[in-house]
Amino acid sequence: MSRWIHGLHAVLEALESAPDQVTRVVAAERADGRGDARLQKIMAAARGAGVPFDRQPGKALDRLAGEGAVHQGVVALVAEASYADPDEVVAKAPAPALFLVLDGVEDPRNLGAAIRVAAAAGAGGIFVPERRSAGLSAACVKASAGTALKFPVARIGNLATFLKRLKSEGVWVVGLDPEGSPVWSGFDLSVPIALVTGGEGKGLRRLTRESCDALLALPMAPGVESLNLSVAAGIALYEALRQRRKVLQGKEIV
Repeated sequence: MSRWIHGLHAVLEALESAPDQVTRVVAAERADGRGDARLQKIMAAARGAGVPFDRQPGKALDRLAGEGAVHQGVVALVAEASYADPDEVVAKAPAPALFLVLDGVEDPRNLGAAIRVAAAAGAGGIFVPERRSAGLSAACVKASAGTALKFPVARIGNLATFLKRLKSEGVWVVGLDPEGSPVWSGFDLSVPIALVTGGEGKGLRRLTRESCDALLALPMAPGVESLNLSVAAGIALYEALRQRRKVLQGKEIV
């Protein structure tokens, strides 16, 4: 099956990173002038990948993108984003493993943003529960700027059971929680790690929290209760990346 994705960045990223999954690109007859330069890149990328490119009235794009979608004058028909096999994600992850586990993320835009930051930080994959979790929808693909088409996202059954399995394979399970201690930078994230974040507004569920080896907190200024989950995940992922680079350089982590 295929679906339409929309937006200048998402379409360009799909053409550049997963051209074999793009079967058609459609631009508005009068695209927003601010997107002209990027639209030229999209046209060139489509041409280079042998993907058909044509123009249609803006109302046609409104229909293809879906009601209320901000398509920025371009849409693309791509193969359905598919889930990876969790066993393969674990087995193929570069050492030391770095995973992101999302406990009940229901907004597809948050899932897309988390996918993008995890890919940028070099994580081996993302795991989401089969129930009460956003899926790899068009909104998710757009929020990920097309990264969801190529980055491994795996669905798992019982989250606590899966975390127990990771621990049995030598992966430290570390949750991000306001009540955690120490702060995120005070823990050795250079070892194999699975970072776990909670869903919107609810945080980590009790059983998930109890399944973690450690809980780390992100310091907050007075009056601020929490961060968006993709932002929190990004901070922790890049701290892990910083620590690992320090280790490779033979420097003490500070």
